[in-house]
Amino acid sequence: MSQTVDRALSILPLLAEGPADLGKVADRLGVHKSTALRLLRTLHEHGLVYRQSDQRYRLGARLFALAQEAVENLDIREIAHPHLVRLNEHCGHTVHLAVYEENEVLYIDKVDSRYPVRMYSRIGKPVAITVAAVAKLCLADLPEPERRALAEKLDYPLYTPRSTPNAPAFLKELARVREQGWATDLGGHEESINCVAAPIRGTDGRVVAAMSVSAPNVVVTADELLTLLPLVRRTADAISGEYSGRTPAKDTV
Repeated sequence: MSQTVDRALSILPLLAEGPADLGKVADRLGVHKSTALRLLRTLHEHGLVYRQSDQRYRLGARLFALAQEAVENLDIREIAHPHLVRLNEHCGHTVHLAVYEENEVLYIDKVDSRYPVRMYSRIGKPVAITVAAVAKLCLADLPEPERRALAEKLDYPLYTPRSTPNAPAFLKELARVREQGWATDLGGHEESINCVAAPIRGTDGRVVAAMSVSAPNVVVTADELLTLLPLVRRTADAISGEYSGRTPAKDTV
């Protein structure tokens, strides 16, 4: 199996040099044409190579899409982190950064609050997808058929009386979030924790990540936390601008 994977992966650098026919691929790998053909067909099924009308193979569009996705997910944390730190220094509350991957929304960065009460969220941990503000933003940006299909597959735990109870309610909430451009979780996951969030967008305007400010209601009320929404949105916009290359880094606080 490892030899098969090694041979298949060896085809990609070859095709990066330009289109190649079956014979050239087989010669480069040192295998029979039938073996090379099986490998090429498998890569073709996954969109990693494409068979041209002249029977030569080139790299497939899916490979470029995967590369772009990887670059976006790797870069966004580095770009966003200084902005998250400045926002945390200004308001003192916990700040999160999250992305959507493989039907999960994951925290990829966190700046802890300055006060003793801490949140149990961890970098790399999935969020409560049906209630978290960052999840609502990531999912609201999905195409409608994909959004609906995902909503129908999810479970809806009733963490608190304010949790999203079912798929219709979730889809209605996502539609509202999509229209207004920001999201909240006001006691939906933990009754004592409130959160406001804003989207981070790429060059095409699509949501690539979401950031949030969270605080326990023993520190600030939900209404008090909502007063930070303009600042949260400005911070997200600044990250979006830097990430997409539209604007240089600048202070938002």
